[in-house]
Amino acid sequence: MIPLDLTADREGERLDAFLARSVPDLTRSAAQRLLERGAVTLRGRAAKKNDKTRLGDSLTVCLPEPQPVDLVPQNIPLDVIYEDDDVIVVNKPVGLVVHPAPGHPDGTLVNALLYHCGTSLSGINGELRPGIVHRIDRDTSGLIVAAKNDRAHLALAAQLQDHSLARVYEAVAVGGFREDCGTVDAPIGRHPVDRKKMAVDRKNGREAVTHWSVLARYPGYTHVECRLETGRTHQIRVHLASIGHPLLGDTVYGSKKPWPGLTGQCLHARRLRFVHPSTGEPLELECPLPDWFRDVLEKLEH
Repeated sequence: MIPLDLTADREGERLDAFLARSVPDLTRSAAQRLLERGAVTLRGRAAKKNDKTRLGDSLTVCLPEPQPVDLVPQNIPLDVIYEDDDVIVVNKPVGLVVHPAPGHPDGTLVNALLYHCGTSLSGINGELRPGIVHRIDRDTSGLIVAAKNDRAHLALAAQLQDHSLARVYEAVAVGGFREDCGTVDAPIGRHPVDRKKMAVDRKNGREAVTHWSVLARYPGYTHVECRLETGRTHQIRVHLASIGHPLLGDTVYGSKKPWPGLTGQCLHARRLRFVHPSTGEPLELECPLPDWFRDVLEKLEH
């Protein structure tokens, strides 16, 4: 059961759209299916998808228990940056979920990898996440590495653990930074009230460190580079919001009003560096900023 409260900035929104924006990893079509099954209660009755939100409303969403999923290969195009017998690195687009989850039984990066790689994926992370060593959010684009065998997976996981697997992101944050660079060293855990979110939690959170540096300044916004030392859920989004600079387009940790042309936060995994599991040689990969990110920068310049 997930209770949700309606606020003034979301008044008058169709209920299926509101749910898709409010529940992580829930698409609008999945929200409509929940509404059709009577799994959403509004004002004491089963809600309908075309109901409109009103200020002060409270509603409850009953998410179904995850069902067993038979993973099937799907011919989803992949932007492969690097591939050999041990690893594959792809440039994930915005909107592609990394692995199956409630509301996303297929159409994920895992389904695409199964089609592309066949059975050549590690099994350490279980049958729903073959090959997946780390993940990035659905609405974040950029580099992600998957392992083709268990030996490679263990080697990459060890590098994640000792922070030698380097991940560098670019983002647009709200506001102007006083300094040119800095570090946010603040543990992250589940939000104490809103369990769909993460938050800085100095008592019960897990260690989280993000290094940031300014790439360019615009009126009211800053183009920044972020280097992860750890890899907590929503880490960059939570850390920058905690210092007063939420990411542009992040309706979870920043403004509830979406940025025109963005379907989520302005965040791109630009560079990835790790030691190759077989050769022992350092491998550094980079992918360009996507067109939508460049469009944001161009708009900020004018």
